[in-house]
Amino acid sequence: MNSNQLFEQILKKRSFLCVGLDTDIDKIPEHLKSKDDPVFEFNKAIVDATHKYSIAYKPNLAFYETLGAKGLVSLEKTAEYIKSNYPEIFIIADAKRGDIGNTSKMYAKAFFENSVFDAVTVAPYMGEDSVTPFLSYKDKWVILLALTSNKGADDFQFSGNPPLFHQVIKKSQYWASPDELMFVTGATRADMIDEIRKLAPEHFLLVPGVGAQGGSLAEVAKYGINEKCGLIVNSSRGIIYADNTENFAQVASEKAKGLRDEMNNLLEQYL
Repeated sequence: MNSNQLFEQILKKRSFLCVGLDTDIDKIPEHLKSKDDPVFEFNKAIVDATHKYSIAYKPNLAFYETLGAKGLVSLEKTAEYIKSNYPEIFIIADAKRGDIGNTSKMYAKAFFENSVFDAVTVAPYMGEDSVTPFLSYKDKWVILLALTSNKGADDFQFSGNPPLFHQVIKKSQYWASPDELMFVTGATRADMIDEIRKLAPEHFLLVPGVGAQGGSLAEVAKYGINEKCGLIVNSSRGIIYADNTENFAQVASEKAKGLRDEMNNLLEQYL
């Protein structure tokens, strides 16, 4: 999927919503826990309930890896289910990989040859040769950590002159085109999105932190929307854990629709 195709989905659904599948088995509704694969059953219900309002899903691998091999099976089943039933939807492996070149080559193969993910999040700290193996796959994407929403981002990402996150964004654009490379930008730092958009005017930004973490969707749109929208805004806990009864999927649908409706208004305002 290239940026034009992604933009077509945004226009069709009037949405730039990504639902984060941070599925914690301790938080899913009790009635699912007797199922053979409760994590997959939860994800399947969430996906079926929210796909009309979402352009992307983002499983966070930590929540699956903590369950060992069983969790990885749930992850694969989830990705395959989305790709088989809703092939237009963008699937992001939130893995935050990044290692020396030969190891990154193996990570890239795992996500892009042996799984159906469209994109993977990658840490840039080790530089170009740790990132480029992920860029050798046609119509696949690297989503590079640029400015994150956690408190610890202050420890390194603002260091230097220009700050480190500026250097990451500027340097990495020599490695890949706007059809291959996105940047993670935390919604809780919405005032910084204006700076990032000036540094990377054509690239999509994956923006976590809206909802439970307190980020403002309106502020993100104000500073981040470009000619192709250029935003994928993630909400996880605010959607998938909005209810823990047997009505959880319906409530998730309502929460996703609410965000989609707000996004539609913002698209009308800025595009």
